[in-house]
Amino acid sequence: MKNIVLIGFMGTGKTSTGRLLAGRLNRPFIDVDKKIEQETGLAISDIFQLYGETHFRQLERDAISRLARYTNTIIATGGGVVLKQENMIRLKNTGVIVSLTASLDTILERTSRRGVRPLLDCEDRAERVAWLFKERACLYMKADYIIDTSCMSPHQVAEKIIVFLREGGHLRGRSQC
Repeated sequence: MKNIVLIGFMGTGKTSTGRLLAGRLNRPFIDVDKKIEQETGLAISDIFQLYGETHFRQLERDAISRLARYTNTIIATGGGVVLKQENMIRLKNTGVIVSLTASLDTILERTSRRGVRPLLDCEDRAERVAWLFKERACLYMKADYIIDTSCMSPHQVAEKIIVFLREGGHLRGRSQC
């Protein structure tokens, strides 16, 4: 079976939804950023600080190259995975791409309360989020399915994905409740 690949801007719920989806569908779950952290022994923020974004994007590209070969896996990507067309081609070849989106206000609120975000470590976070979001929005829209998570819980998002997958013939049978 194909992978289910979650893409989207930071703070849209890729990791929480991915974990729930994996549990509901009894599939393995991989968070690309966590995989990179495990492989390097460094936090993403440390990779950015010590080696820069270009180095991180190379690590991300290498991880995607390996993970895209998996099957039947739920994969949550980092928000910038869409910046390299090569990443998206690999993921699309073996997976169904689901883009999670949210309003800028929702993204600002969610990213302010969760962990360190290297790309948002700046004076005017709101301006930075708006700029990055605008830069990537058209790339996120190339997904097979798009869900606005602004007013939804990860459980609701996972359920919508399951319905989409069934309707598209990517899933058969019933998921566990």
